[in-house]
Order: sequence, then structure tokens, then C-alpha cells
Amino acid sequence: MGVLGTVMGAALTAFVAARAEQRREATQNRVQSNELRVEHQRWRRERRQAAYISFLEALGTADRDNQAFFRELQARRSPVPLDEARIAAIRLKLKDAESSGLVVILEGPETVAEAAHNLVVQFASLVQDVREYAEEVAAEVLTDRGNTVHEAGMEFIAQRKAFLGTARNALDEVAKHGQSLPDAR
Repeated sequence: MGVLGTVMGAALTAFVAARAEQRREATQNRVQSNELRVEHQRWRRERRQAAYISFLEALGTADRDNQAFFRELQARRSPVPLDEARIAAIRLKLKDAESSGLVVILEGPETVAEAAHNLVVQFASLVQDVREYAEEVAAEVLTDRGNTVHEAGMEFIAQRKAFLGTARNALDEVAKHGQSLPDAR
């Protein structure tokens, strides 16, 4: 009887120890899984942020050149030949911004991708409006195209502001998601 009690006690102890080890391993696996998810979220946020910044920098470079060209055209009092080289340089910078925008579209999320697309479309329209204004200045045609360019510029600013807000929200959401993962200890 004493031997039977000892054997049963040892078996019970072994069973309890095995269950405790299983729980410890499960907890450790959950902690590791959560750490991996947090690290992935951090990585995702950093990639998105880098893509957004690169896009905004490329767009800003193209926009500054486009604005400078428009202001020079407005300041001129006499007709000048159409500066095709300058227009081509601005279009090349637009293409660089479009390429950076594709990375933003790939990185997402969908709301940011849509805002980036809208911003590129709006800027391409603005570049075209400045080109048409330059053609009119070169041809000595007086229209209110300057007002059209100004309105398109204001719409571009509004689209850029919308993009910034959407991108900031997306980055904050990734950061919040990473912080809100359950801590399994």
C-alpha cells in the first residue's frame, strides 16, 4: 500500500510538472510570437515612413521647380520663346515623383495609396497647366490661364495636405497596433 501511494504520488508529481512545463512553453511561444508581430509592425512602419518621405521629397523637388518656372513666366513683361528644356526637366522630376508614388502604393495601406495617386494626378495636371501657360506667354496670348494655374496649385496644396493626414494616420495606426498586442507573460 505504501509503495502504491509512493508510485501514485510520483506519477501525479510528474503529471503536474509536465503540465506546468507545457504551460510555460505555451506562454513562451506566445511571448515570442507577440515579439515577432511587434517587430514586424515596427519594420512595416519604418518602410512605409521611408516610402512616404521619399515620395514627398521627390514631389517637393518637382513642385519647387514648377513653381519657380511659373513665377518667372508671370514676372516677364515681354514674350520669350518656350523653354522646352525647362519643361522637360520638370516632367522628368514629375516622373521621379510618380516612381516614388508607386512605392507608396505598394507599401499601402489602400487609403494612403489612393491619396498618393490623387496627389500625383493633381500635380501632373498642374505641370500641364503651367506648360500651357508658358505656351500662351510665348505666343503672346493673354488669357486667364494664370488664374487656372493658381487654382490648380491651391488644389495641389489641398491634396498634399490630405495625403499628409492620411499617411500620418496610417503610421499612427501601425504604431498603435504594435503597442496594443497582448502581453502574454
